[in-house]
Amino acid sequence: MLVEDSALTVEEIHEEMEKKLSGVVPAGELRYKAELVHQIRILKKEKNAVILGHNYMEPALFHTIPDFAGDSLDLSRKAATTDKDIIVFCGVRFMAETAKILSPAKKVLLPSEKAGCSLAESIAADDVRQLKKRYPGVPVVTYVNTYADVKAESDICCTSSNAAEVVTSLNADTVIFIPDEYLAKNVARETGKHIIFPVNENGLTENKELSEDTTLDYQMIGWKGRCEVHEQFKVEDIYNVRAQFPDVTVLAHPECSPEVVSNSDYSGGTNALIRYIEENDVKRFLLLTECSMADNIIAAHPDKETIRLCSIRCEHMNQITLEDTLNALRYDRYIIEVPEDIRQRAYRAVNRMLEIG
Repeated sequence: MLVEDSALTVEEIHEEMEKKLSGVVPAGELRYKAELVHQIRILKKEKNAVILGHNYMEPALFHTIPDFAGDSLDLSRKAATTDKDIIVFCGVRFMAETAKILSPAKKVLLPSEKAGCSLAESIAADDVRQLKKRYPGVPVVTYVNTYADVKAESDICCTSSNAAEVVTSLNADTVIFIPDEYLAKNVARETGKHIIFPVNENGLTENKELSEDTTLDYQMIGWKGRCEVHEQFKVEDIYNVRAQFPDVTVLAHPECSPEVVSNSDYSGGTNALIRYIEENDVKRFLLLTECSMADNIIAAHPDKETIRLCSIRCEHMNQITLEDTLNALRYDRYIIEVPEDIRQRAYRAVNRMLEIG
């Protein structure tokens, strides 16, 4: 990240951005965006705000305005330790909700009201209540990529990096793991558990009364939610890249299919993937996750080379821009609210995960 200083002029910010981002961001955009960065930094200081930038933010934003950058849970934890009055979360809605869950006294702003998530929207609180009714007494592990009301129906949350550890920590014969189908399958494989996915009479997991299982031998109960970005990566993509670049290191997010993960060299959450690249002798890599993260890594590590398999951009993350971040600070929009009864129950699920480490 660039050195933060609200006293820097637009020209000085532009020079810093050129040094860092000239090979990543088109030159024509840098001066215009430098002016936005300058205004955001001044307003952030005036309003006593902290800005959080998720690893999937576009480079001109990611490398200029965040006080903290990283994955969603790490960012929420850091924001909870600050003395700032306002949290501006450059990410998507469930991330901003998690920040509010952990920091109820702070005003939390999401720069775009359209920044949702296909995975979070794949399951509702009533779906979880139906699963708990159908499998009474079975603990519910919920991926943090969910909305607050779903977390509130859960026993414990997990991240993509600690999901297997959380499942193992419960010492339960059976667990419900929601909502990501691929992450659940990857965790089942890692923990040696047999997983099933309840379906209705149409073969679809829906927010309706679920049909009876025909399989009795299982230790995990999953849900067929998917990330619309990670489900697009295929094993054939890996084969094709390895054929052209035998020295490539393939890195996959655990929201990719089990076949993709098993054919990769390493799998982990966004922070873990970045650490792997930084701490290992990785010169050329294929990153199977949201494409802006590869741009951010290259901007920070120009000695490394990324293989441009495709340009899969999350349309929800792409909603967050420097312009909208500036307007969020100017007009206090869009304010994230979580009803207190839901927040308290969701906090218990999140905090139980944090206590594991």
